[in-house]
Amino acid sequence: MNFLNTFRGRLLLILALLLMATLGVQYYLNLLTQRDSDRLRDEQTRALVTGIALGSNGITSREYMSDFVLREDQPFFDEAIKARIKDIMVIDEEWKIADSLDEKIGPRFDAAGNAVYTELSAIKGLPLLAEADRIGSDIKYFPVDPTINTATSELEAHAIPIETSKGRWYVVVILKNDKDKAAWRAAQPLVYTLGVLLVSSLITFLLVFRFTRPIADLTSAARHIADGDLSVRVDGSKTNELGRLALNFNEMTAELEKKRELEAQLQQAEKSAVVGRLGSAIAHEIRNPLNYINLTLDHLRKKFAPEDEEKRATFEKLTSQLKDEVARINGQISDFLNYSRPANAELRPISARETVEGSLRIVEAQAAESNITIGIIEHEDVPQILGDPEFLRSVFNNLFINAIQAMESTGGHLGIKILPDGDMVRFEISDTGSGIAAENVSKIFEPYFSTKETGTGLGLAIVQKIVEVHNGTITVESTASSGTKFSVRLPKEN
Repeated sequence: MNFLNTFRGRLLLILALLLMATLGVQYYLNLLTQRDSDRLRDEQTRALVTGIALGSNGITSREYMSDFVLREDQPFFDEAIKARIKDIMVIDEEWKIADSLDEKIGPRFDAAGNAVYTELSAIKGLPLLAEADRIGSDIKYFPVDPTINTATSELEAHAIPIETSKGRWYVVVILKNDKDKAAWRAAQPLVYTLGVLLVSSLITFLLVFRFTRPIADLTSAARHIADGDLSVRVDGSKTNELGRLALNFNEMTAELEKKRELEAQLQQAEKSAVVGRLGSAIAHEIRNPLNYINLTLDHLRKKFAPEDEEKRATFEKLTSQLKDEVARINGQISDFLNYSRPANAELRPISARETVEGSLRIVEAQAAESNITIGIIEHEDVPQILGDPEFLRSVFNNLFINAIQAMESTGGHLGIKILPDGDMVRFEISDTGSGIAAENVSKIFEPYFSTKETGTGLGLAIVQKIVEVHNGTITVESTASSGTKFSVRLPKEN
C-alpha cells in the first residue's frame, strides 16, 4: 500500500488500468464485430435453406412459388428472407425454368391454357455459381455472365441438383450479399482500434500533464529563485514524492530567504558599526576644533570688527558664512551620530496633531517666503499614538523640510492628512514639488543615498529607523515632476 502512495506506484497503476481498459474495449468491439459476422452468416444460411425448401416445394407441388409465398400460413418467406433472396428458379431436365419468383421469367399461359416456359439459356446476367465445380459438366448450361466480378458483385447464385423421376432438376437460389459493405466491415475494427488508441493517447496525455505539472511548477519556481525572487512557493499538499520534494523546496527557499535577510541585517549592522566608529572619531577629532572655530568667530566679531561701515558689513557677512558652514558640518556630524547610535525610544501616549504642528513651526517661515501653502486635514475620532515626542519630531522635521525644499523654487502646497487606519494612525505628507525619479524611489531610505549636493543621505534613513523603532511603517509614492507622498503608519494607544 505504501508503494501505491508513491508517484511511480500511482503512475504504474494508472497505466495498468488504462491498458486493461484498452484491451477490454478492444475485446468488446471485436466481439461485436464477430457477432455481426455471425448474424450475416446465419441470415445467409437461412436464406439459402429457405430457397432450397421453396424450390423443392415448387418441384413436388402443383402450386407455384409466387403463390406459395403469399399464403399466410407459410413459415418460410418472412421479411428478413425477402431482403436476402433475389430470386429462386426451378430448372427442369430440359433446362427450362419451371418456376420462379420473378414473374418475368416464370411460366406463362397461352390462350389455350398451356404453360409456356422460358429457356434457361435466354437468361442474361446470371451471377457466377458458388462452388460451380461440384455441378460438373452441367455448368455449360448455365448462362453465367463472365464479366461479373465475384469479389464485388452484390449477387451470388447457388445451384442445388435434385434427382427426380423425370431426371435431374436444379433449384437455383440467387442471394443478395453484403460484399458492397465488406470494405466497411473490414475497416470497422481498424476504425474502432484507432478510436480506442486516440482515447487512450488523450487520457495518457492528460495523466502525463497532471503528473508532470508539479515538476513544471518546480522548474518555474527554480527559475524565479535564480532571478532573485525568494518569495516564490510551490504547492506541497501532495503526499507522494513530488509533494515531499515541493515541501523540501519550500523549506530550502525559506531558508535562503532568511539567509538573505540575515545577510542584509549583517551588512546593515556592519555598516552601522563602521558609521558608529566613524561618528565617534568625528565627534572626538572634529567637533572640538569646530567649537573652537565657532567661539573664535564670535570673539572676532566682538573684538576685531572694523570701524568702517562698509568693511564691517563685509566682515559680518564673511564671519556669518563661516559660522553657517560650521553649523552645517556640526549638523552632519549629528546625523552620523544619530544614525549610528541605538534608538532607545520612551513611548507614551501623545496627540498626533500636536506632534505634527510642533514640527510645522520649523518650516512655516520658509514656506511663507517660498509661496508654499500648508494644509492639515484631521479625520474625526483619531486616537492618540504611542510614541516618543522627540524622535517623532525628528521624523516629521525631516519630511517637512524635504517637502519645502522640493517646492522652494516653484511654490506649491504641502498637505498633511491624519486619519485612523485599523490599529494604527496614518499620516500622509504630500507635496506638489519636483518628485523623485522612478529609479531612485527604491533607494531613498538607503543610508548615504542623496540627490542633494550638500546632503549626507542619512535623513530618510534615520526617519525609517525611528519609525521601525515605533513598530510602524513608512512608504513613499512619487512621480517625477508631479510631487511626492509619504505615508507614515504609527500604532495607536492601546
